[in-house]
Amino acid sequence: MSLTLPQFNNLSQEDATVQLLTCCTSASWARNLASARPFSDIDALLASSDEAWNQAQTSEANLIEAFDGHPQIGNVASLKEKYRNTQDSAAHEQSGANDAEDQVLEALAQGNQDYLDKFGFIFIVFATGKSAQQMLDLLLARLPNDRATELTNAAAEQNKITSLRLQKLFGAA
Repeated sequence: MSLTLPQFNNLSQEDATVQLLTCCTSASWARNLASARPFSDIDALLASSDEAWNQAQTSEANLIEAFDGHPQIGNVASLKEKYRNTQDSAAHEQSGANDAEDQVLEALAQGNQDYLDKFGFIFIVFATGKSAQQMLDLLLARLPNDRATELTNAAAEQNKITSLRLQKLFGAA
C-alpha cells in the first residue's frame, strides 16, 4: 500500500511507527523518524531517516533488531527462485551454466551460514539488481572482516535498503 506524505504526516505516532517498521524493524529508528514529522517532501523524509538511523546505530541491539527483520539467505530452493530470471537470461550460454548457477547458489547458502556463524547476524547487503554471483562475491569479500567492521558494513547496507523501502512506501521508487 502506497501512502502519500500528507497522509503519513497526519497518522498517529503509533500508526506512523507501524508503517515505518515495514521498512526497517529497528523500533528506535521508527519511533525517532515518526517523531520527526511532518515532512515537506520525500527528500526531507529520507534525510531525517538517515539522521534517525545514525542515532539508532549507536546501539548494537538496534542494529541487530534491524538485521533480524530480513530473511536469511540460506535455502537453496528459495535462492533458485530468486535468481531464476538470471538463469533464464543466461540460457544461451554453454550447457554447464545451469550447473554453475546451482554451484553459485549452494556456495551462497553456505557462505550465508558461515557468515551467521562467525558474526552472529545474517549477511546484510543491498541486493537490488545484483546477481547471485555478485552477491556471493560480496559475501566472500566481507567474510574475512572482523565483527566491528561487519556491523558497520551491514548498517550502511541496511540504510540503503531502508531508503529504497521508504521510497516504495511513498510511491517514489
